[in-house]
Amino acid sequence: MSTIASGTTTASLWEWSRTAHGQRTFLVHLDEQGNRIELSYAEMAARIHRCAHAFVELGVGFGDTVLLQLRNTPTMLATLFGLAEIGAIAVPLGMGASAAEINRAIRRTSCAWIVVEADRLECHRTALVGQPDVRAVLVAGAPSAQPSMPCPTLALDTLVEGQADSPVQAPLNSETVTEILYTSGSTAAPKGVLITQGNLVFSGQYGVWQTSLRPDDRLLTTMPACHSNFQLAALTPVLVAGATLVMVERYSAHSYWETVRTERATVIQLISMMARTMLLQPPNPLDAQHSVREVQYFIAISDEEKAAFEQRFGLHLMNCYGSTESIGWALTDPPVGERRWPSVGRPGLGYQVGIFDEDGHQLDPHQVGEIRIKGIPGHSLTIGYHDDPRTTRQALSPDGWLCTGDQGYCDEDGWFYFVDRRIDMIKRAGENISATEVETVLSAHPLIAEAAVVALPDSLRDATVKAFVRPVPGAILTARQVIDHCAEHLNSYKVPELVELVDHFPRTESMKIAKAELSRLSLSPCKKTNQPFERNI
Repeated sequence: MSTIASGTTTASLWEWSRTAHGQRTFLVHLDEQGNRIELSYAEMAARIHRCAHAFVELGVGFGDTVLLQLRNTPTMLATLFGLAEIGAIAVPLGMGASAAEINRAIRRTSCAWIVVEADRLECHRTALVGQPDVRAVLVAGAPSAQPSMPCPTLALDTLVEGQADSPVQAPLNSETVTEILYTSGSTAAPKGVLITQGNLVFSGQYGVWQTSLRPDDRLLTTMPACHSNFQLAALTPVLVAGATLVMVERYSAHSYWETVRTERATVIQLISMMARTMLLQPPNPLDAQHSVREVQYFIAISDEEKAAFEQRFGLHLMNCYGSTESIGWALTDPPVGERRWPSVGRPGLGYQVGIFDEDGHQLDPHQVGEIRIKGIPGHSLTIGYHDDPRTTRQALSPDGWLCTGDQGYCDEDGWFYFVDRRIDMIKRAGENISATEVETVLSAHPLIAEAAVVALPDSLRDATVKAFVRPVPGAILTARQVIDHCAEHLNSYKVPELVELVDHFPRTESMKIAKAELSRLSLSPCKKTNQPFERNI
């Protein structure tokens, strides 16, 4: 079936962009040390082509998999698009991936080449034990020390230098698989989502519509480059629109808003953690003086937090819902017109969305069920999971419906409301409890900076509700205060029975709280009291 992405690849997009926008700024990169560089569309295209030729010279071919562990840098973008240009498949991992996770990704995806930041070499030396099929490790930057590696280690810059600036010709089409993007793993084991050339192009066209992106826009993001939020909702829309991407290497609550103002960003991306930490910063008379016209927002905050954020910064959030598998934010506030917070919007262009029961019957308005998204696999939806046909069959129906596993409902006017991830729906003594609802109540407490709620096994009532709470810095907070606050705002069966005060949360690369890790720590029989998850009740 034909879509707006049919017949277009990232290689043809870059060739068009180089011709149409050659001297226009494509990328502004801000690193952790405060260094700033700008690259035009022509300069970025040349870097991509040189990377493509370097990979071909190494023997990387069509359909080969290459693992990437790179920061938010121009090198990451050049490598990503360079691999796509030759029809190879990138496997991006976050900078926090452990040796065991790297080892597992190499085995699962049969990567024979690795591109890695210099300061991660030691981790990869451990990860490569028992991996004889890895042919080379390409190093971005200069390592402070050179660990003994079980395979050749090559300097990426040296390989790329002197390569041709012209495109590599490869037999690409919309259906060519170009990436295996791992889901964040915030609540369960990450899954390798297959991303095609058509998916990347569609995401760009969709993002342009969703945020009304124009060539004079400057989209600023701190999302990690290995994640779909960055690639499918920031990077590709900027490329399609001929706009400018402001890529910040790492989010800092202290400096973020000043960066947004200084860089004249017109579109930004936010998650709840960012909004909350921004509100914790000292107010500045200049907070509402900026160029931002649209805030693409994911993950819930309370009504009070939203009101305080929008009033202080003079903004209106664009709420939306989607996943790596759905490619675009299939439910979204429209770019113009009415918005119905806390609704996550209505189906965007190219999507159908419905609410279904466990038997696959579509439900009436205001009935809670599973959110399912209909699109075209390979364009507006993924084609499935890497080397996992069983999970693919469970997630994708033959007629193009994606089973998200998330709970929600719609109203009689077609506006959709997110209730919770299926895995975050806690069933306790026959009652359904939304972890998100409890977390929203907890986060509304003036002394609580952030909260996460998980279910623990209970032999009598199926589940015990446990809350992890990070207090506002300097605040004195007790577990009893937390429970009393919940009791004041929630039905008694939703009130957490256990509370643990923490200094910080384990996080995924996309900055979500890693709930699976919280549950594991809670069930561990040997938890050291000097760890950040010290029990307070």
